Amino acid sequence: MALTKIKFAPGIDKQDTAVGAEGRWVDSDNVRFRYGLPEKVGGWQSLLTDTIVGVARKMLPFVDNDGNRYVAIGTDKFLLVYFEGQLFDITPLKADITSATIATVDTSATCTITTSSAHGINVGDIVLFDSVTLPGGTGFSASDFEDKNFQVITVPSPTTFTITMGSAASGTVAAGGSITLKPYEPVGPAAQSYGYGFGIGNYGGTITGVVQTELDGSLNADTAGTGGSGTAVTVDSTTDFPASGTIAIANELITYTSKSSTQFLGITRGALGTATIGTSNGQAHSTNAVVQNATDFTGFGSAVEASTVTLEPGLWSLSNFGEVLIATVMNGKTFTWNAGIAARLTTRASTTTSGFATNNNPTATRSTLVSPTTRHLIHFGTETTIGTPSTQDDMFIRFSEDENINAYTPEATNTAGTQRLQDGTKIMGALVAKENILVWTDNSLYTMKFVGAPFTFGFEQVGTNCGLIGQNAAIEIDGVAYWMGNNGFFSFDGTVNSLPCSLEDDVYDNIDTTKGQQINAGINNLFTEVTWWYPTSGSDFNNRYVAYNYGEDNARLPMGNWYGGTNTNSIRTTWIDSLIYPKPYATAYNSTATGTFPAIVGETGLGRSVLFEHEIGTDQINPDGSTTTLTSFVQSFSFSLQKDQSEIFLAMRRFLPNFKVLTGNNQVTIGITDFPAESLSDSTLSPFTINASTNKVDTRARGRYASIKIENTGSGEAWRFGTFQVDLQPDGRR
Repeated sequence: MALTKIKFAPGIDKQDTAVGAEGRWVDSDNVRFRYGLPEKVGGWQSLLTDTIVGVARKMLPFVDNDGNRYVAIGTDKFLLVYFEGQLFDITPLKADITSATIATVDTSATCTITTSSAHGINVGDIVLFDSVTLPGGTGFSASDFEDKNFQVITVPSPTTFTITMGSAASGTVAAGGSITLKPYEPVGPAAQSYGYGFGIGNYGGTITGVVQTELDGSLNADTAGTGGSGTAVTVDSTTDFPASGTIAIANELITYTSKSSTQFLGITRGALGTATIGTSNGQAHSTNAVVQNATDFTGFGSAVEASTVTLEPGLWSLSNFGEVLIATVMNGKTFTWNAGIAARLTTRASTTTSGFATNNNPTATRSTLVSPTTRHLIHFGTETTIGTPSTQDDMFIRFSEDENINAYTPEATNTAGTQRLQDGTKIMGALVAKENILVWTDNSLYTMKFVGAPFTFGFEQVGTNCGLIGQNAAIEIDGVAYWMGNNGFFSFDGTVNSLPCSLEDDVYDNIDTTKGQQINAGINNLFTEVTWWYPTSGSDFNNRYVAYNYGEDNARLPMGNWYGGTNTNSIRTTWIDSLIYPKPYATAYNSTATGTFPAIVGETGLGRSVLFEHEIGTDQINPDGSTTTLTSFVQSFSFSLQKDQSEIFLAMRRFLPNFKVLTGNNQVTIGITDFPAESLSDSTLSPFTINASTNKVDTRARGRYASIKIENTGSGEAWRFGTFQVDLQPDGRR
């Protein structure tokens, strides 16, 4: 019989059924559509043999006045610079803590550091040791500590914390010696999570030097105490905890009325909405779980139910003022780093950088950017009284004098000023667009445009019910902004447009919107793609992506050219387009691996990020030079074999593969089914291995519906599929 050509429109359609998505592809991974044809994405390779400690959340490429190229990388722990194939640590430091002492225990790697006053250090913080003089008998030498970074493991009291050495002490020594501590400026947690109001954990309101201990025995998911009985929680020690108050164990709050040396007495489990969901019981906790003091709340001063507050992850805003990097910690301070000085690679970012100080800037700001033509430094969601964090207003904007990033007092002779937005509860993000600065709240979009004296900037609300889901979930290209909201995708080209998406239900039925601040958007202008990487329910970190090809729309695609995937190797936490560098750069995060830079003694649970260059080769090249195979696939809708003859089964006898590009092997699988509701079954002889010399493939496939799946499973393989031609014949009645 004559060959039948079956055509497919570009993009993935998951809004319809596999049979109803006529002429479409219905699933894919590591595939893009270019000129209407599906193809495997390009590979990527690590730019470094080092890996980054922690999860990268923001990158910024920029150039100094001599033409040197840099990438600033902000993680949940550090601020780094990538320059000429190397990483440099430029993380700002807090004020020195002098005359600290150290204590060791024989055969234990745990060392206790004691300070003369409250140190303000929290679990997980990084501390640089300097000017180390050790007491005798520890078995360590000063060089084991000098100029080394340590991770804080526990904080038993406001004046003590512990670190873990790489080896055990050879003696028990009481607090002695002398150490100067240089704490790193804290950034925030690696993952976004539910909070308990403004008092628990390190961010969103802090308890400075939070007191903690460990459970001595387990707690069940009930209303009782240790071991499932009584009204007492047993711990290692209650020293430094209040006589009565509240403790936090993981996501549960427990109140108590009194204490003994090792017990909290008169407890009430699951306080403030933190019980097991759907019950009044507490949550289950294993022995040795960390117990923190949650009695004293700072910030706004009162707690709310856990289900109504999320603690945002550690984020950075990065922008450049010429060759000067401006870096703002979310809800924290703003620092600068001058790429134009000779000692730049050994100098840390600071609020007192010579000529570019920010010590007069607000000290609590959600995000910042530099206006492109007037060079104002703009703070979004910032303090109404500079230097007073408790006055931070999430809807308040403050901008500096033009060309002076450290002057914020509005005067008749300068252009500094303020503005408060109205629609929404907090500013989520901002970026520089073609003619405006775009400012998103959680509900609306505003434009911010320079208008001159006396107002400096004019603000106009241009959209509502179109808020931004996360600070890094918006991107702009060719005068059009694209972003992800809590309930859909949007674009702005002078008018806010809802962006039809053929994957919308698949995305929003699975996404964890409480982790919106972890979502990252990236532009790949080499292939006219906008990609969003996002976390699904049950995942702590990004584990899926969805891409929109803004350059490949046509009349056959009323819901746009969209595709996505779940391949672990493809997930990114940051992305920068090919602009300063010829290829895109991106970071991938593994929460169970260990990073190598900066070197951290006692590092545990921080994970690692790898910096990749994209669109290189066909596979993933790892930091150690090994290759990870980059697999890909695309699957079609279930097309009818029988056309209009519903009572006749048809058989597929052969098909002609037609690849525009094929390097190595490819597999083609024919799936068949008799009814739309049935799952596809592989046809006899499937899958078929195809290579560049394959002209036709003989097969035996019988049924009412069939689909094709094109995939590669080996390394060094690349492909771009063309058309599908098949020989169909009648094959009986039913």
